[in-house]
Amino acid sequence: MDTVIFAHGKDSGPWGSKSCALAETAQQHGWRFLSPDFSGMSDPEKRVEHLLAGEVASGGRLVLVGSSMGGYVAVRASVSLVPTVLLLLAPAVYLPGYPEQDPIPHAGKTVVVHGWRDRVIPPEHAWRFARRYSAELHLVDDDHPLAGSTPFLQDLFTRLLTDLGGSIRRLVPHL
Repeated sequence: MDTVIFAHGKDSGPWGSKSCALAETAQQHGWRFLSPDFSGMSDPEKRVEHLLAGEVASGGRLVLVGSSMGGYVAVRASVSLVPTVLLLLAPAVYLPGYPEQDPIPHAGKTVVVHGWRDRVIPPEHAWRFARRYSAELHLVDDDHPLAGSTPFLQDLFTRLLTDLGGSIRRLVPHL
């Protein structure tokens, strides 16, 4: 079954406003949506281990979504899971204290969304990451939580899932 896994940020939970909005979008397109609980885990590498030890996609396509520290977790987990799409929301990349300073994404497609007014993770980090790994980059007029960008995120997510559906439909012969 096609699955979306959402990795939440350091100070949020598995079912915050972004994950609920994206879950609704995923379910409308027939995708299963999982959001592991990393509450109480401040070590990003422990979060990666937790994600990889949990339920993951089997037999279908995988989209990994990560927000803030969850973005770092998603990039690191992509090495093992190799998702079809890696969607990073204000990802915690190039930050002091993180074990891997330049995590390498392993995905069919990588997309980054970051707020211009983010005071937690500078937008320059997202630009640097996107440039280095040829990722699609969207800089929006928002701050770190991207709370004002929910409709944009849902539209972008819809496009990503629709594009995936379209590529599969083209492979199925007409009966």
